[in-house]
Amino acid sequence: MIHILVADDDYHIRRLLCHTLQAEGYAVTEAVDGKEASELLMSQTFQLAVVDVMMPNTDGYQLCAEIRQHYDIPVILLTAKDQLMDKEKGFTVGTDDYMTKPFEPKELLFRINALLRRYHKASAPKIVLPNIVINRQSYEVHCNGKLLMLPMKEFELLSQLASFPNRTFTREDLIQTIWGADFEGDDRTVDVHVKRLRERFAQLNASFSIVTVRGVGYKLEVTRA
Repeated sequence: MIHILVADDDYHIRRLLCHTLQAEGYAVTEAVDGKEASELLMSQTFQLAVVDVMMPNTDGYQLCAEIRQHYDIPVILLTAKDQLMDKEKGFTVGTDDYMTKPFEPKELLFRINALLRRYHKASAPKIVLPNIVINRQSYEVHCNGKLLMLPMKEFELLSQLASFPNRTFTREDLIQTIWGADFEGDDRTVDVHVKRLRERFAQLNASFSIVTVRGVGYKLEVTRA
């Protein structure tokens, strides 16, 4: 059974979320603030977290950053704010999706189901996009019938972005994930590798593009079916 963490200091929101998610067959554990959520993450296994931004002790942005650093699960941020700056901050710390209160429970379910499907695909040995297959076991990429053997860091970067289409990764996220915490270079390394990938696949008429999210990082978008 899929286990979802709900972190919100509003009792009524927690009750609404629990009722909605349990009715769909999900197991739900509640946290009243970010600190309790952090403790639960260390003691239990979750497949997704729904996190309120404005919480005491540890707020949603801090909790989301912690999840992104230590756990490989999707995060949906809930907030009463609908300002672009707040959304930008949420995506910068690593959220996968963002919903503004008040929200429709059915829409939240749609978004949860979509994220879980995306993460399930991300764990598969092959990533399949229109006219491209990325094989994470053989480290081969097939694009329009042509075999490519990419340098390892380019392959890992492409795999990471392609595993989560439309999700924005900061340069820091990508450095941590691909080069590791002890990497001594700067985040321009990411820019160089993105430039090389763009050049390679532009020549092959690939079905995706790597988009720069100004001031944040990069995301991969599928450009055609």
